Amino acid sequence: MDDERDQTGGNDQGVALDDDTRAERLEALQALIDLMRPAVQADGGDLVLVSADVERGIVEVELAGACSSCAISTATLQGGVERILRDRLPWVTEVIGGLDDSMDDLESAALGRGAYVPRL
Repeated sequence: MDDERDQTGGNDQGVALDDDTRAERLEALQALIDLMRPAVQADGGDLVLVSADVERGIVEVELAGACSSCAISTATLQGGVERILRDRLPWVTEVIGGLDDSMDDLESAALGRGAYVPRL
């Protein structure tokens, strides 16, 4: 890991974090997710924090609602969510994203506006 990342909150794999640091990281992560959610919700979707390993820097998120039928959901995850999390939380090393596919495609599409491409 480079010196700049270490100074801004990065973590060596072998170093355990204390409870206060873990809590601070989880709080900052949830606050950032909550900051991004309204933009996703404006298009009928939602952004959900599934899990976070704050020691290893691995965060798992899920796009739900209209996002499950949206043609640009992958771009939203990679170009938006992942980029923002990694830029603003230096300890984040990996973002795993998925789609909530429990909703029917037509129901999902009815929640959103734009970018819907039916799966045939």
